[in-house]
Amino acid sequence: MGRWIVVPALMLMAAPAVAAAPTAEQKAEFYKVCVGISSNVALCTCKADAAMDLIDERFMGIVIASMKGGSPAGGDYAAYNAYVAKSNQICKPNY
Repeated sequence: MGRWIVVPALMLMAAPAVAAAPTAEQKAEFYKVCVGISSNVALCTCKADAAMDLIDERFMGIVIASMKGGSPAGGDYAAYNAYVAKSNQICKPNY
């Protein structure tokens, strides 16, 4: 019987940590940078809202830096492109 208690405990230890959601400050910065680039309040509002559900706090920093002219690191590039595609699908359905 002890074996059945240990297995679930080991499974919990192997579970990945849940990433933190983007912060309200990041959302505000995202919106500010987006509007500064595009002047499209409706689009930037949608994209800022979508980012809160699509990406985590760390990745929000990457997105904001990219909007400011930076580039994602090689290991983040595919995820960045997937995020852009998904946020466009949500906020620009006919894009």
